[in-house]
Amino acid sequence: MKRASKFSPEVQERAVRMVVEAQGQHDSQWAAIESIAAKIGCTSETLRRWVRQHERDTGQREGLTTAEAQRIKELERENRELRKANEILKLASAFFAQAELDRRLK
Repeated sequence: MKRASKFSPEVQERAVRMVVEAQGQHDSQWAAIESIAAKIGCTSETLRRWVRQHERDTGQREGLTTAEAQRIKELERENRELRKANEILKLASAFFAQAELDRRLK
């Protein structure tokens, strides 16, 4: 299960915006990420993941957007629940079918 972030979505958005704005002042995007991460108090890898997700959400990079990932997660949860419900119904129908067979023989 995913841990709750200690950084609010507002802080994450601001940090990503700072990286995007600071890229021209640094040799590479990674240099900008390291600089900004030190200022906001998160690891460079955490900020890099935020930046990559922002790039996917805005269409600059291939991959699942946040909305798509959330939708897939919801569909998988619903699928699990439906599979459980089907299993329960199969067991119940088998139980009642056996009870019906037992009743006819007596």
